[in-house]
Amino acid sequence: MLDHKWYEEMEQRIPKGEVRTRFAPSPTGYMHIGNLRTALYTWLIAKHLGGKFILRIEDTDQERFVEGATEIIYNTLRTCRLDWQEGPDVGGPVGPYIQSERRFTYGRYADLLIEKGGAYRCFCKDDEGVVPVTLPNGEVIKKHQCNCCNLTAEEVQARLDAGETAVVRQKIPQEGTTTFSDAIFGEITVPNAELDENVLIKTDGLPTYNFANVIDDHLMGITHVVRGSEYLSSAPKYNLLYQAFGWDIPAYVHCSPVMRDATHKMSKRHGDPSFEDLLREGYLPDAVLNYVALLGWSPGGEQEIFTLEELAEIFDIKNISKSPAVFDIVKLKWMNAEYIKAMSSEAFAAVSAPFIRQAVKNPAIDAAKIAALLQQRTELLTDIPEKIDFFDELPEYSTELYIHKKSKVNEDICLDMLQKIIPALEAVDNWCDETIHDVFMGLVAELGVKTAVVMWPARIAAAGKAVTPGGAVEICSILGKEECLRRMRIGVEKLTNR
Repeated sequence: MLDHKWYEEMEQRIPKGEVRTRFAPSPTGYMHIGNLRTALYTWLIAKHLGGKFILRIEDTDQERFVEGATEIIYNTLRTCRLDWQEGPDVGGPVGPYIQSERRFTYGRYADLLIEKGGAYRCFCKDDEGVVPVTLPNGEVIKKHQCNCCNLTAEEVQARLDAGETAVVRQKIPQEGTTTFSDAIFGEITVPNAELDENVLIKTDGLPTYNFANVIDDHLMGITHVVRGSEYLSSAPKYNLLYQAFGWDIPAYVHCSPVMRDATHKMSKRHGDPSFEDLLREGYLPDAVLNYVALLGWSPGGEQEIFTLEELAEIFDIKNISKSPAVFDIVKLKWMNAEYIKAMSSEAFAAVSAPFIRQAVKNPAIDAAKIAALLQQRTELLTDIPEKIDFFDELPEYSTELYIHKKSKVNEDICLDMLQKIIPALEAVDNWCDETIHDVFMGLVAELGVKTAVVMWPARIAAAGKAVTPGGAVEICSILGKEECLRRMRIGVEKLTNR
């Protein structure tokens, strides 16, 4: 006999009267873009509707469990500021929030489902009971059909007492149809004859995903379930479980996949980046999140840059597309550059500092000043080191760099200019952008030449590169007087001995 009072107490724990969404990842590795989008949409629905966002770890697939994957989930959500109100680390009224810690619960609800006629114990081994079935449309499929569903309770118990092992399998009516409603795809009706009687509880007592997520969603009061469209085919079986238990069915939101191109899904196996990969490649978390929000959802209008708070305010399930979204790395790079440009100078200095210090080890050189040169010229943070490595050490360069036809300078003119620039800079006491600029402009006026005739040789001598963030004034200022003059003298020496 089942303890029905226990079930009543479990039902009484379920929160009512509020929107509750959940993100329920498996700790099987990295956070791919599709997973992140599911988490984001789930969070946005909760925030937009004034509800709660719950984190649940679905770790019943022990064969695919990856050590450290749970921490990746936590870190990704925290980095993206997708805060959860209930979860393994913060607790809540309907815990535990880790499936492996709820094993006892699944077994009890499997017993209840058997009592209600929605499941049965199956003693078939491996492929026993799998037979070809011809559907009304002529299609032949393989389904599980056996006589275990006809065993009496006494016969089942006798076989268990004899040491036989059994799974719990869902019992599905073979006649009629099952209809479910999805917020994106509308109403979908499936003939029951197409539905296989899947395993709900394995011989080790652990639930399959198809059973555990239904039990957990009900007991946690989940009102909206966001998942990939690959689960559309399983939705009828979920509905039959809800109906067998006599439970309310949550709102389904099935999202089409994120694609690498028109025909291929994104896959780590094929080199597509995870969220962590994108951060390592120099993308900002907020830019990635903004871009991911637009992969299959449209806010309407021309605006593309949104804060997380703005997204929560305007997010509407109705604007999620049925069509797959193609991940466009070029568009993401553009968006990342826009985010970088919009940052405060202080924020960019902080986020760029580690990348600057990869190339510029000298602590005497101010990383914040270098950051100021980079902010409007940077798409990816990882592009920074190669742009500024000359600050740390003057690279070896050819005197041909001094030749610039547009500025009408050659090596001889540049040698003459550097020989005039050096004493003018030596006389500077207050070494800063303004005074250095005044020195250069003073030479331009005194010599009656164009600005580039002075600036070009100064920049080549200071940087040893033709393309640099910032001009001669900024570079000389950041290098400091002693190092700047040392490099100018090296320029003179190179040009003299060419």
